[in-house]
Amino acid sequence: MKKIFPLLAAALLCAVAAAHAAQLNKVAAVVNGQVITMVDLQKAALPELARARINPENPAQADAAREILGKVLDLMIMDILLGQEAARLKVNVASSEVDNELAKMMRARNFTKEQFEAQLAAQKISLSEIRKNMEKSLLRQKIMGMAVGRRVVVRPEEISAYYESHKNELYNREGLQWGFIVYHPQADGKSLAAKVKSGSLSFGETARKYSIAPNKDKGGIMGPVLWENINPDLETRLAALKPGETSDVFDIANEGMTFKAQVRLFRPGGGEEKPLTLEEATPRIDALLREPKARERFEEYAAGLKNKAIIDIRL
Repeated sequence: MKKIFPLLAAALLCAVAAAHAAQLNKVAAVVNGQVITMVDLQKAALPELARARINPENPAQADAAREILGKVLDLMIMDILLGQEAARLKVNVASSEVDNELAKMMRARNFTKEQFEAQLAAQKISLSEIRKNMEKSLLRQKIMGMAVGRRVVVRPEEISAYYESHKNELYNREGLQWGFIVYHPQADGKSLAAKVKSGSLSFGETARKYSIAPNKDKGGIMGPVLWENINPDLETRLAALKPGETSDVFDIANEGMTFKAQVRLFRPGGGEEKPLTLEEATPRIDALLREPKARERFEEYAAGLKNKAIIDIRL
């Protein structure tokens, strides 16, 4: 069983390689004159196809493969539109900005540069690919800030209402640490996560045995929660927990693949939690309420870009 996933990935690579010559001149889509080839699409979709154990060359899986290719193609189209919009707005991402993001990632994981590079090598992920993905993410954030951010408003009465409904959940977050489990693709992440959350399985032992996340050998402990640097999705999930609690299972994407994951929030040594006043809690509440509004505005903005673009999909 342990060899199924790698063998499938290898088979998919062979299938893509075999089809390369035939697909070389085929076009998946043209976006405002910019071409996405079938070869590029298949390469981008390979991790998701492998995760779903789908072989695009198998006629019995043609519909499932086509659905995944369609989703990946939509993401590639959006990347092109955002890149073209960035050029129009004269927005760019400097190499130093990517360097800063890499440094934040290493600090959040308590990694030295050498440890980080060793982790990438172990997962067969290139640093150049990480930098490329970070550049896309930073570019998206900048465009959101310019075109979307000013349209997002969180009113004082919304903050007050949230505070009254959640005041028992708002406390001093200094000194908190977190744990992180990313379940191996061959593990039953959903079932294991439920047992960890209920307490019937130890978070630390489960991390050591089943996790592929950094610090698995330390029981998944990632160290202090650096709220300003942590991934926004993980920050939102941790913010919803009280110290000592573990989250439900959730999906997390990494390098084109989707994994089951779980986080834990805890205060070493325990101790009584100090509730925050409305004034102290306002910045945090503002961020929590602003994020879903910004996401909704961005989806509207993205739809507008698509409507204005000339997109020829040939999949």
